[in-house]
This record gives sequence, structure tokens and C-alpha cells, in this order.
Amino acid sequence: MINLGAQHENLDQKVYSILKDMIIGRKLLPGQKIPQEKLARDLGISRTPLIGALKFLEQDKLVESVPRKGFFVRLFSKEEMVYIFELREVLEGLAARRAASKINDSQIIKLNSFFQHYVKQKNISDYKGYAREDRRFHNFVTEVGAKEFLKSILLTTNIISFSYQVLPSEGLVRPPNETIQEHLAMIEAIKGRDSEAAEELMRQHFKKSLAYLKRELNGERKR
Repeated sequence: MINLGAQHENLDQKVYSILKDMIIGRKLLPGQKIPQEKLARDLGISRTPLIGALKFLEQDKLVESVPRKGFFVRLFSKEEMVYIFELREVLEGLAARRAASKINDSQIIKLNSFFQHYVKQKNISDYKGYAREDRRFHNFVTEVGAKEFLKSILLTTNIISFSYQVLPSEGLVRPPNETIQEHLAMIEAIKGRDSEAAEELMRQHFKKSLAYLKRELNGERKR
């Protein structure tokens, strides 16, 4: 139990961050009703700051309010995800370009640490761990390469992308065995400060995921 009841300053924002982390960590799954009474009890707060936090999350498009039923983690359709990945292709491509041009030596050390646990694995079965690393990598590129307004957009779309699907994919659109080499190539381009290659590789990474989503969407429409 986390007791936030005595911490009055920015309580709505603190609860908002906790709930967002729960969505990112898939402790609250897409389509799931938000258990308001239990959450308020577990956090040691009243319903008022909880409702305030949920309204902030609703503005972020991460939850939705259903009249007379309550708040639910938003469940995005594949059609909506296609639009989101089209946005991410362009904006994260730009972030990768900028990251390659401004990354410093200490950031390169951190960049080199991503996906190292999976490099020598011939068959990556740890979807949960890989999805967490995938999210950390994309957030890192955003942190290094994006200006404040772009960062806000990308962090939200990143959360949506990793939270929209139910288990067992852990939010991954394509399997780890298919994307690991793409991630390693992007890391090499960014740490080599090759802005053009970094943007192109990032955009190709998303184009392949987009093609996968579109195939699934077209298959659903034909049924």
C-alpha cells in the first residue's frame, strides 16, 4: 500500500504518474475498468484526487470515461494504431536524426547498454523483458533528440503503442527475433552520429510495423 493521503502538494499529479506507470507496466490492461475504490484505498487517498488524475489521463487518450459505468483503460483499434504508427514513423525518425547529431559521450555509454541481454540469444522468448527494453530505447532516443513539445507527443504515443495490445505480445507489434537487428543498427547509427542513417533506419523500423498492422487490419475487414 502506498499512502499518499498526507502528501497534499500536487497530489493529482502524483496519482496521475502512478496510474500512468500502471498502464505502461500493464498492471492495468487495455479495456479494463479502473477499480477506483480499490485504488483509492491502496494509495491512501480520497476519490477526489483519483478522479482528477483520471481526467488528466483521459486528456492523454490513455483512459476513457463511459457514462454510468466509470473509467476504462482505453482499448485502441488496429485502425487507430495505424494512424499512431504513421505519426511515430515521422516524429521518431526526426528524433533519431536529432539524437545522432547531439548525443554526448556519456549518453553513448547508456545507448550501448540497450538490448545487450538479447544480442547473443538465437530465439528471444522473453517478450515482457524485451518490450520493456524496447520502450526504454525509444524513450531514450526521444529524451536525447526531441524538443519539449515533440517529446510530450512521442512519450504519449509510445505509451499507447506498448499498452494497446493484450497478452501475450506484451504490446509488441512484431516478435523480438524480427526487430533485434533493427534496434542494433539504429544504435550503431546514432552512436556513430550518422543523422541520415539514424532517421532512415528508424523510419524503416516503423514502416515494417505499419505493414504488419495493415495486413492484420485488412484481414479483419475481409472476415
